[in-house]
Formats: sequence, C-alpha cells, structure tokens
Amino acid sequence: MLTIQKMISNSVIDYAAEELKKYLRMMMPEGGDINILYNPDAESGFRLGLMEMFDLDMSDVDDKDLDDILYIDCDTSGGIIAGSNPRSVLLSVYEYLRQNGCRWLMPGIDGEYIPIKDIIPVKYRHVPSMRHRGWCNEGAEFQQCMIDAIEFMPKVGLNTFMIEFVIPVGYYSGYYMHRRNAENFPPEPISTNVMLQYKRQCESELAKRGLQFHDIGHGWTTDPFNISSSLRQTDGDNEKAVPDESRQFIALVNGERKLIDNSPIYTNFCMSNEQARRMFVRYVADYAEKHSNSDYLHVWLADSGNTHCECEECKKKTPSDFYVILLNMIDEELEIRGLKTRIAFIVYTDTTWAPISEKIKNQDRFSLLLAPITRKYTETVNKVDKSIKTNPYVRNKTELPKNLDEYLAYFYDWKENWSGRSISYEYHFWKHQCLELTGIELSKRINEDVKAYYELGLDGIIEDGSQRSFFPTGLAFYTYARTMFDTSLSSESIAKEYFHCAFGDGSDRFYDYLSRLADAFGFEYMEGESNKDMGFTYYNPEHVSSLKKVREITAYGRELIKEYYNMPHRLGTVSVRLLEHHADFCDMLSDALVEKASGNEEEASRLHTLLRIEFGKREPMIRSYYDQCLFFNAYETLFSTTLNKIRGCEINDGGN
Repeated sequence: MLTIQKMISNSVIDYAAEELKKYLRMMMPEGGDINILYNPDAESGFRLGLMEMFDLDMSDVDDKDLDDILYIDCDTSGGIIAGSNPRSVLLSVYEYLRQNGCRWLMPGIDGEYIPIKDIIPVKYRHVPSMRHRGWCNEGAEFQQCMIDAIEFMPKVGLNTFMIEFVIPVGYYSGYYMHRRNAENFPPEPISTNVMLQYKRQCESELAKRGLQFHDIGHGWTTDPFNISSSLRQTDGDNEKAVPDESRQFIALVNGERKLIDNSPIYTNFCMSNEQARRMFVRYVADYAEKHSNSDYLHVWLADSGNTHCECEECKKKTPSDFYVILLNMIDEELEIRGLKTRIAFIVYTDTTWAPISEKIKNQDRFSLLLAPITRKYTETVNKVDKSIKTNPYVRNKTELPKNLDEYLAYFYDWKENWSGRSISYEYHFWKHQCLELTGIELSKRINEDVKAYYELGLDGIIEDGSQRSFFPTGLAFYTYARTMFDTSLSSESIAKEYFHCAFGDGSDRFYDYLSRLADAFGFEYMEGESNKDMGFTYYNPEHVSSLKKVREITAYGRELIKEYYNMPHRLGTVSVRLLEHHADFCDMLSDALVEKASGNEEEASRLHTLLRIEFGKREPMIRSYYDQCLFFNAYETLFSTTLNKIRGCEINDGGN
C-alpha cells in the first residue's frame, strides 16, 4: 500500500498531500487506500516537503518565496516530491501527476483527463521560466467559476492571481445582473457585502494553495476621499454621493471637479494637493496593515486616459512625476509602520509617459507593471526597434501607442531611472479572445508574446481575462500557462498535446477545422485592421466572400462532431459538444458580419441582436467556458456604426 508522508506541518503541503492521494486513487481505482501521515523523519513512501529539508540546492533562484523550484525523484513506491516553498510542493505534485499522464485542460472536473494506469518513476527538476505566472479577474464572473479557476491554476503551473478592485462590483454584477442576456434571465442582484464575502472566499482558496495574491489595482483615486469606488455608471447620479468636503480633491477637468462619466474608477484626483496626497497615502497604508495577506498591493490611478487634473499646480508636473511622488510617500509610510508590503505600480494610459524629474527611491519594494492595452494583437515583437522615438506628454491630449514596439519605447524611457523588476499586464483574454473565434491564431500570438517578454527580461505576465476563457476550447489559455512555465515549448507542440488529449484520434482533423474557421473570419478583420484605406472599420466588401465560407466550414465541422459526439473520456465529450455550440455561434455571427462588411448597418445590427438573444439562451449549459457578457461587450463596439473611442483608449464598459 502506498503512503504519503508529510515532512513538515503546513496547510499548503496538507492540501498537496490530499491532491496527490485523490489523483493516485483515480489513476489506480483498485489500488487500495493511501495513508497520509505526518512524519518529519520518514525515509519511505512519498515524502512531501521543502527542498531545504532534503539538503537540495536552491542557489539558482533569487527569492525562494517568490521563485518556484519543482523537484521530483520518485520510483513506483514513492520518493521525494519537494519545492522551494509550499506552493512549489503543490506544483511538483501536479507535475508528477502530469508526467504520469494526467492533464487539466479546462477548469472543473469535466476539464480533467486522468488515465487509469500504474505509476511510473519520475526524476525532474525545473525552475519555471517566469516568476509571476498570473491571471486577473475580468468579464462577468459568478462565484463557482472563480473557485474553479483558482483550483485550476496550479494544475497548469500558474502561481499568481489578482482580484481587481476593493470589491469587484462590475465583474460580479455583469453575471448576476445578466448583462447582455437580461432578455433570457431576470437579474439576480447581490449586495456589495455578498461580493465582499465572495472576494474573501477567493482569498482563502488562494491561501489554501499558497498562490501569490495580488490585490486591488484601480479604485484608490476616490476611496480615500469618501467617494466609494464601488459605485458604477449604472447606479444613477453618482454626483449626489460625492461629499461636499471631498469635491476639492477631485481632478479639475474642463473647468469642473466632477466624476468622469459618472464613474469613480474613471476619476483621478488632484495630485498636487498635499492634503489629498496624505489622505491617499494613509488610506493605502491602512489597507496594507489590515490586509497582510496581500502579497502585492497594486496601487493604480484611474481607469481612464486624458482625465488628469488641469489646475495650475498639477500642470507643473506630469502625472507620472506626481505618481512617483505618491509612491515614495507610500514607501515612507509603510517603512514607518514596519510593513514589508510589495507594491505594483502601473505604466498605463497617461503614466505610459515616464516621469521627467522624479525617481522611485526604494526600488526593492516596487514592481513596474507594463499594461499595453491599445497594442495590436495581430502581431508581436520579433526584434525590439530601438530607433522608435516617444512623443512628449501633452496633458489630456495623449494618443496611446498602437503596437508593442511603441509601448516598449516608452517602457525604455521608464527604464532610464528604473532598475527594479517589471511585469507585463496583458489583455489576450479580454476582448481579443472574442475577436479570434477559434483560439488557433491567439494561441500562436500568446506563445510568441510570452517568449518576447521573457527575452526582454520581464519577470512574468498577469493576464487581464475572463475566468471563462475556454470557448470553443482552452487551447489559448493552456498555451499561455505552458509557455510561461517553459518558454522552450513551441505553440505547435502545445497544440498537438492539447488536441490529442481533447479529441483523441480526431485531433488533427479538429485542429484543421478550427484553423479553416480562423482563416475565414480573419483575425485582422475582426480586430478592425484589415481595411487599410478606411482606417479602423468593419466595412470591407472584399472580405465578404471569406465570411460566407464560414457556413460551408461549419457544415463540415458538424459531420466531424457527429462522428466524435460520444468520446471515451468525459473531457472529450465536453470538448466536442462545445464545438457543436460554437458552430451555431459562428454561423449566426458570420451572417451578421457579412452584412456589416457589405455596409448594411441596420441588418447587421438586427442579426447581431438576434445572435446575442438566441445564443444567450444557452449560457447556463456552457457558462463554465463561455462568457456571454464579455463577448457582447466586445461586439457592441464591432457592430456600432462608429468606433466607440473613450478618452483616447479603446476601453469598453468591461474596464480592465
């Protein structure tokens, strides 16, 4: 009988032992029970513990708490499963199971492939390519999908999760109010207190697995002044919620100190106001002191561009200069309080421009977060072009970079006085997954992008993306996780592994089917880039013939789906049935796009609405994989007659 011996008393390693037991019993259902024991002197069975307990070398990482080392040395009766920290022990358990044939392609039990087989010996040591392998909440989220996503992350090698906002009202409301789907399902409003409880539950689930917890992001610019960042645009006249004594702290824009677009999270504050800065710093420090479980506190400015204060004092420095002053003040206050809280600051919208006169003093506390939200996703950086020049900052008249090369030029301006660590905050699984209908092209881009960031020396990536990013498959997300874990992997090898596990001997045919669909829709067209003469537009008669091929391709796909409709493994059946829904989605979407590309705006809008309502009826069946609200937030822009450009940024009401 197998035994699992815990060499140390630790809650994360307790969980790792239970996971190892569960999956070993699933792999060997007639193998008998597996005892879990605490025995720091164990010399047999599976021994789970920290690498230092086995005198194993950890000299190749800078920080054993942040950096993961996976170590496995097991035969068929057990052996050492260790890591540089408790989280790494859990990652090693999943890697051991992975090398024994287990796969996790999507969240939840239906996303698992667990073979029935005897275990084999495994010898393995690996330091993942990137330190921060992360995911941030986005889209419309319900609580079970959040818990499933957190459970899924370490199984594919991810180690970092960010929960944006003090209370993620917009994301939870998106689902429970059934935005973009209210015709089918009446709203189910939940209070902010329930949402706060949900956030705390997520934090507990992260702690159970030892995952890095990154907290908040936007919201700081109003909460310190008793203006709740939880107020949303749709809540009514939010100006009535602004206390009279707080009005002086709101940024002066176009001669008024008022909320931008009726939204606190879009509103900056008067950063030249010394009293406002002190209130801001005290609020951040109080939060850090109260929430010591936050591994990184993200202190960002408003989620908008061109909305900084225009008072005479604020105009004397750039927003980034005032931002750095603020960060240095936060560092000083945290030092006074004896807090070691790590802070992430963001290079985003107006702070894309580097400070001119100010410099972050204690760079060990901070990490720079590069957020290239307006970059193209139809291309990546093959070789950094150092000849690109940045434009000077002009207050509230900025135009953001349009590709990653340009963003990197601004990043290098920051690097002139920044020698600390940097992370990318990326958006592949925001609206862009909705515009690349198959995941085939997006998975290739992600593999290229991760490798580019790695070569540039960034410490990792946090993806701003829905926790339901698995429609029609989880290939793109799986590619993200696996490439972050090991940048030597090619997109082709990852896709081959994924499709073989999901579709068995039909893997090549299903991959070819989705590839043909990707070509028919055209990623450049879906991103609004294909009509070079017209600029950003979806009017493109030359693309109509390609869009009309979609129904021919899905007809072939349905025959393929019928052939593999019932698979030997539950994962395969779920994967095939998702493609059945996806074929219907593509047919209806292509009909609307044909009209859009032809210039028939009214008919395109009618068909788009028909798709949203009719397909929305299916959301409960596929809600673990498909985010109705996120998709149709993205398509609102696509099917509007004019591009909805908000304050110089292509940001829709999903936020970031």
